[in-house]
Amino acid sequence: MKLFDLDGTLLDSNGIWQEIDVAFLGRRGIPWSEEYNQGVIHAIFPTAAQFTKEFCHLEESPEEIMAEWLDMAREGYAHTLQAKEGALDYLARCAARGERMALFTSAEPSLCRAALEGRGFGRYLTQVVFAQELGMEKRSPDAFREAARRLGVSPEEITFFDDSPVACRGAKEAGCTVIGVYDPLFAAYEEEMRGFCDGYIHSFRELMEE
Repeated sequence: MKLFDLDGTLLDSNGIWQEIDVAFLGRRGIPWSEEYNQGVIHAIFPTAAQFTKEFCHLEESPEEIMAEWLDMAREGYAHTLQAKEGALDYLARCAARGERMALFTSAEPSLCRAALEGRGFGRYLTQVVFAQELGMEKRSPDAFREAARRLGVSPEEITFFDDSPVACRGAKEAGCTVIGVYDPLFAAYEEEMRGFCDGYIHSFRELMEE
């Protein structure tokens, strides 16, 4: 089966999170930094909020931080963020061939559901597994083993698509076939990802040529 990430893979959404981070920190007079970015960029929502609270020495609770992030992101996920180039066409072609497809995402569940409904991804994906509900980061091979169990397949039966180098490595270590997907956020990791992924694409249109 084919298993897809959402942010930066099917949905062109990674840029919104840096904008949110800059704005969120700016409201508090805190400059955005690469050190902060590395603490939140691969994390599930609750982990990122806890990190933000501790890193920035904030009085707000992680729940209050997440609520503010959600308010800032909801409009984009529901209405303005666009699908990555060729993503919907590729999903439609796979569906026409009878291929089973699902989603494994670190996205906050309500934002993910808004994007799936608003962009039409949901009609092609039979199941959604949320890393947040597993309580695991996608950098962990165990996260992929548990996702596979919930999907009723073995990791070796999965072809996984993701833009994140740490998620791709986690999937690879779990035994999945892994296709890296280019996103500007992780452009610096392209050579590394080409080295350990089973394939790497800049656009889903490349797969339409097969």
